[in-house]
Amino acid sequence: MQKRTVLAENIHISGDGKGIEIIDQTKLPGKRETLVIDTLEDMVEAIQKLRVRGAPAIGIFAAFSAALLAEQSKEGGASAAEWKEQVEVLAAARPTAVNLRWALDRMLRVFDEAWQEEDFPLDGSLKIPETVARRLEEEAVLIQREDIETCRSIAELGLSLLKDGDGILTHCNAGPLATSRYGTALGPPILGTEEGMTFRVFADET
Repeated sequence: MQKRTVLAENIHISGDGKGIEIIDQTKLPGKRETLVIDTLEDMVEAIQKLRVRGAPAIGIFAAFSAALLAEQSKEGGASAAEWKEQVEVLAAARPTAVNLRWALDRMLRVFDEAWQEEDFPLDGSLKIPETVARRLEEEAVLIQREDIETCRSIAELGLSLLKDGDGILTHCNAGPLATSRYGTALGPPILGTEEGMTFRVFADET
């Protein structure tokens, strides 16, 4: 992968384009540390150890992971068939994470569509070519963009119900770390603060 525009701080392509940079949530709130992940083993570990947490964030991370593994295939890594096996290993990292399976299924569909368009052999023995790897990267970015747009819409709708000075109780990991940018439950007060409003937020869980 080449360096791309950073859409969200919590998950994005690393500066050299060869890894995925994440905020390590296991270190919060005491420390703010970032990790650059570039192997299947570390991708699985990040999901299992909750270095990435929050359903949307896990899905986005999985999509970027699948795209990065495809990029590595292009450069001499796993074959196309082996890449699909790697995707299944990712999916098994946390079976209860709905967004994980959803995002990877979407990446698999895009892969199959791109592969058939290029009329490559169906046995999956080839390395993943540049055209297919690029389609997968574009799809991962699209998944993240869609989440940003969804969070922004939630923030706008939720903010319409709030008044300056309101007290708000939040529960669960519902901010930008768990999603992209605004978050879900935290989206309205974050957007409202950007617009100059003031709230009292009671967070009863991280």
